[in-house]
Amino acid sequence: MPDFIPYHPLSFDEPEQLARAKDFFELCNRRRTVREFSPKPVPKQLLDTILRTAGTAPSGANKQPWRFVVVTDPAVKKEIREAAEKEERESYEHRMPQEWLDDLAALGTDWHKEFLEIAPALVVVFSIEYEKDGERTKKNYYVKESVGLAAGLLLVAIHNAGLVSLTHTPSPMNFLQKILGRPANERPFLLIPVGYPADGVKVPDIPRKSPGQFVIWK
Repeated sequence: MPDFIPYHPLSFDEPEQLARAKDFFELCNRRRTVREFSPKPVPKQLLDTILRTAGTAPSGANKQPWRFVVVTDPAVKKEIREAAEKEERESYEHRMPQEWLDDLAALGTDWHKEFLEIAPALVVVFSIEYEKDGERTKKNYYVKESVGLAAGLLLVAIHNAGLVSLTHTPSPMNFLQKILGRPANERPFLLIPVGYPADGVKVPDIPRKSPGQFVIWK
């Protein structure tokens, strides 16, 4: 059983609370998905600090059921790109219904994933379905929810540091488990290229929903 220690919350008056909330909103509102990366390396210490932020996420029964595998080796990135493009091409040409293809067409995406080699780092997020303690299997709880929360913090931390990212979800993603040598209890959850934006990069001019479209007050 853990010891319980005093909690020291942040404390601000109401005007400062609102100002901080507005500043943080403006920061997050500038975050965009980027598909064109510079090959400029990202310092290891910076990536490590960003990942430590992701590791502060809440989790079911404090099991912290996530693993972040950081790939910077060009040969491994190439292998991941080739495997991802194989799955993506199959999806674009045979698996996806026309409605899905039409929605993606507006964003200009296709099965080519050059960014998987160009981005200086790939962060592969794995969910840990259970832990092994010798012969004993120890269950993790609310795994997808917990890993999703950690991934959200990761994306905000990446943006806060002046980097860009992309949430890539080739389906199926089992090839990541094989290429990266992860055990059976770890399942690929997200593939996130991380780095600096390419010079002159452009992003789609698309709106976000207004609070009136996704917030309900009772």
